[in-house]
Amino acid sequence: MSEPSRPAPEQPSRFAIRRTRVLRSAGWAVARARAAVLGSGRWLAHQWRASLQFRVISMTMLLGLVVVLLLGSYLYQQIADGLVSDRVKSATEEAAQGTRAAQTRFDAADRTDPTSLSVLATDLVQQLASPGADHARDVILTRALHNTRTPVVATRLSGDVGLPSVPAELRQAVAADATHQHVQIIATSSSDTGAAVPTVIVGSQVSLPVAGTYELYFVFPMEREQATLKVVAQTFTLGGIALVLMVGAVAYVVTRLVVEPVRRAAEVAERLASGGLHERMRARGQDDLARLAKSFNAMAESLQKQIRQLEDLSRVQQRFVSDVSHELRTPLTTIRMAGDLIHDSRDEFDPSVSRSAELLHDELDRFESLLADLLEISRFDAGAAALDLEATDLRDTVARVVEATVALAERRGSVVRVDAPHRACVAEIDPRRVERILRNLVVNAIEHGEGRPIVVRVSSNGTAVAVTVRDHGVGLRPGEAALVFNRFWRADPARARTTGGTGLGLAIALEDAHLHDGWLQAWGEPGRGSCFRLTLPRRAGVGIDRSPLPLTPEEEQHRSTRGVGGPYQQLGRQAESSR
Repeated sequence: MSEPSRPAPEQPSRFAIRRTRVLRSAGWAVARARAAVLGSGRWLAHQWRASLQFRVISMTMLLGLVVVLLLGSYLYQQIADGLVSDRVKSATEEAAQGTRAAQTRFDAADRTDPTSLSVLATDLVQQLASPGADHARDVILTRALHNTRTPVVATRLSGDVGLPSVPAELRQAVAADATHQHVQIIATSSSDTGAAVPTVIVGSQVSLPVAGTYELYFVFPMEREQATLKVVAQTFTLGGIALVLMVGAVAYVVTRLVVEPVRRAAEVAERLASGGLHERMRARGQDDLARLAKSFNAMAESLQKQIRQLEDLSRVQQRFVSDVSHELRTPLTTIRMAGDLIHDSRDEFDPSVSRSAELLHDELDRFESLLADLLEISRFDAGAAALDLEATDLRDTVARVVEATVALAERRGSVVRVDAPHRACVAEIDPRRVERILRNLVVNAIEHGEGRPIVVRVSSNGTAVAVTVRDHGVGLRPGEAALVFNRFWRADPARARTTGGTGLGLAIALEDAHLHDGWLQAWGEPGRGSCFRLTLPRRAGVGIDRSPLPLTPEEEQHRSTRGVGGPYQQLGRQAESSR
């Protein structure tokens, strides 16, 4: 038995396919237009911020446009008022002549029956109006509002403007005052286009024999004046646009004459800043810009001379430090051997001599550290320092540093605690240099921590690893956070160095951090202690977005409020002086 046939799937009609294509094309067109508008807006915003010439030209054209609009509006209004005033004056004179002529004709009429009066009124209205198809003047003759006499002559019109177009207040004014003309401007429809046209209506009274008083209105459409104003508006618009463009062109030429030398000066200054000390500006003429170029060149000459002098002095100082450091190592080795011999035999001496031997031994240790630091500084100054990078877990480096400072922490009565996450904090670093940085930071915290706890924290994010060393000792006064990395700088010169520091540790640490393209920052407040933060990139050559650890207590509180970072997890790597 055969299966029942299934209906074929309904195919979309050609209209539906075409509609889909049209909608898709329209969507792409709208998207492209929106992207073009956004791109143009960004370009204009960039030009406004970056180009002085663009700002000057834009402001000049904008102010020119405002002036043209104000002046054009004022002149247009004055011309329009003048045309209307002239038209009203001429219409009043024409209406007065027509009214006198009509009254004369009515007074001279020898037949006063209704038919004769109607024929006379019709002929008179056609004669007073403009001849032919010219509607420059139409005439309306109608019975006065308060006229109750008979016979009655019906309203007579010479054109398309009917009696309903006459305002009621104008008719009342004409009926109330028969000795004067009354003028009013209204809007009527053009007989050709149907558009609204301002129209002058002049009304007055005439007296018909037997029929009594009638109202005679002269209608003057101001189509010519309207056309004239249209031409004036177009002329003002085109002239204003041309004037604004010309003002913009003039502003472009003028600003180019001024901005171009400034741009050349900026380019030369940039090349000077990048090391091209021989760069100079071209100075031609005797004007202000030439004086600027000459002054700039004189300044560049002076700077080049002083920089060369400083470079020579710096090279002499670097060579002196390096040579002295190397030359002192040989006699220091001899002194060290003799000092060690005396130190080992100190028990055989008098107590005073024995104490002197201990002091000599300690100062020799400090002297050797100072020489080593001076040699390291000379390498940085000479640009000879290089990194030996390898992937290292920063938690292990911190553990080694803390373990090495346990004895010092015990003598100072401080507890050094390490807080770090369970996950590895791996980065491409030079382990020797980073360990030296952290050793300097931890030793500095122990020395100034006044026996209070010290917290070393480790963390990482997508682009960086960081270590903070926080103590609760004397802290730093305002402005000292920017000075702690200066060579031989001390917060309190009268404070004795119990740990034998050389005054170069933090300076070398900062140079090591910069060699890694990292950050080394300090914060401190009197009575609240201090915090040093080392931030290093996870991969060499990749920039740091943000440090994973806060530097100040306020920043830490802010991050905790926003849920950034979270609490630190303790690894248990603690060095406590109580053990």
